Amino acid sequence: MSDDYLSKPLSFGAPSPALPSQQIQPLSPYLNYDTRYLQSQPEFIFPEGASKQRGRFELAFSQIGSSAMIGAGIGGVAGFYNGVRATALANQTGKLRRTQLLNHVMKQGAATANTLGTLAVMYSVFGVVLQWARGEDDEINTIAAGGATGLLYKSTAGLRKCAMGGGIGLALSSLYVLWNVTGGSSKKLKELRSQYM
Repeated sequence: MSDDYLSKPLSFGAPSPALPSQQIQPLSPYLNYDTRYLQSQPEFIFPEGASKQRGRFELAFSQIGSSAMIGAGIGGVAGFYNGVRATALANQTGKLRRTQLLNHVMKQGAATANTLGTLAVMYSVFGVVLQWARGEDDEINTIAAGGATGLLYKSTAGLRKCAMGGGIGLALSSLYVLWNVTGGSSKKLKELRSQYM
């Protein structure tokens, strides 16, 4: 864009006696500004040439929040079910039963939300660190982050349960990658096979 717009007078819709009507540009009907002062740049958040998807760090926030909310929902439903059974067995009625139901819902919901949120934080941290260390974001990072999350989460329960946790994390992340790769197209699976095998 040339700098000739700086030499032209600013018009507010009324024709100027010094300029012919062909040189007057219309004002924006919404914000009342002269469109000559705008620079024509692309209207994308991502710079030109960059990948048009969010990275692991940006995705971590939504993963952690959604995991905690899903955990609260699942835990609340499980707590309600357990509360109904426990209060029926204890023959509780009225306000006492209602209070016990609320206690069960809140306690189980918070515990499950905390568990799933912690798992999501661990998975996200491992994924971001692996992406930073390897310099690329691919399926190997996802599988390794899942396995490392399982190992770390069960690391205080002993070596056998630690290995089981790592195996479960590795299996779940491998199933996710397999579903994600085959769900897109078989071409992507062939590219992956040729790249790593």
